[in-house]
Amino acid sequence: MIALGLAAAALFGPSSAGAQGVVKNTFGDWQMRCETPAGAKAEQCALVQNVAAEDRPNVTLLVIMLKTADAKSRLLRVVAPLGVLLPAGLGLKIDDTDVGRAGFVRCLTTGCVAEVVMEDNLLNQFKAGKTATFIVFQTPEEGVGIPVSLEGFGTGFDSLP
Repeated sequence: MIALGLAAAALFGPSSAGAQGVVKNTFGDWQMRCETPAGAKAEQCALVQNVAAEDRPNVTLLVIMLKTADAKSRLLRVVAPLGVLLPAGLGLKIDDTDVGRAGFVRCLTTGCVAEVVMEDNLLNQFKAGKTATFIVFQTPEEGVGIPVSLEGFGTGFDSLP
């Protein structure tokens, strides 16, 4: 499953053209992008949103929600820009509720990846919320909050194959 996750990170990682994969549908501010990874038997689809910090356009996030190929897990994967402070992790607030932090699992040439398994409670918070704010740290004292619209998330996530 880790290898599949890393392959999906490479597939859906940021590039000059944005997220990879074919856009199959749009749900509010989210796109469903699908691609068949090398060696995979089936197409892998994910909900994707690419956002930039309002006051720092060079600080971008690629937010990816997907179900694993075995359909047993749901993953939230966020690709943050290179240069973020890794030990601080990635903070998350949904509306005004502090959800916690996720650690970065790997850095690629395109950015650093934080990944968490979406338990039911977190998934329900995403479905019910209006805005998820991801916080990256460039120094221990300086967190940059990047708001991500949750409009269309619930319908989009429920539509993932």
